[in-house]
Amino acid sequence: MLTYSKMLALHDGALADTGPLVDGAARGDLGVATPCEGWNLADLLSHMIGQNRGFAAAVTAGDAEAASYAGPEVTPANAVGEWGASAEALRAAFGAADENATAHLAELDIDVTAAGALSMQLLDTAVHAWDVATALGDTYRPDDSVTELVLDLARKIASRPGRSPGVFGGALAERGDDGWFDALRLLGRDPRPVG
Repeated sequence: MLTYSKMLALHDGALADTGPLVDGAARGDLGVATPCEGWNLADLLSHMIGQNRGFAAAVTAGDAEAASYAGPEVTPANAVGEWGASAEALRAAFGAADENATAHLAELDIDVTAAGALSMQLLDTAVHAWDVATALGDTYRPDDSVTELVLDLARKIASRPGRSPGVFGGALAERGDDGWFDALRLLGRDPRPVG
């Protein structure tokens, strides 16, 4: 079981890993398709920024309107700045939070502790970093501790009746060959390593 402080450090690392990927996306074609069905890079980055903003607001105030999770229109000119600002807001919110404090997540209509919200964001950040890297023709693999947490959460998400509406694609079967790849499969992604 990861402590809150350890999760904070892992999440900070995942956010730091994502920054250069966002920069690479902004320098290329934001219209390129991603592993998220129906989303190009601009759509995906907008979602990521919106999630950072929404979670930061909910963790800080205990609740945030669903509109708080809406992402901006992402362009090559604003992608890096919008991502950076949202990541810093999220870091600050989780860093100042009482891990046992409750936050209402309006998008999912659930109440979770700050620690629970942090684990959800750690999953989201790591998986979407992989999505961005894959869209750019690159690879991304998080820290082993992140992989373990994401795989555990992915198994729980995949086993829910009805799953989390609209959050991830339909679960694919685990193969037992690679923990990170199995986590991605359970979240509806079909990992194909470059090379």
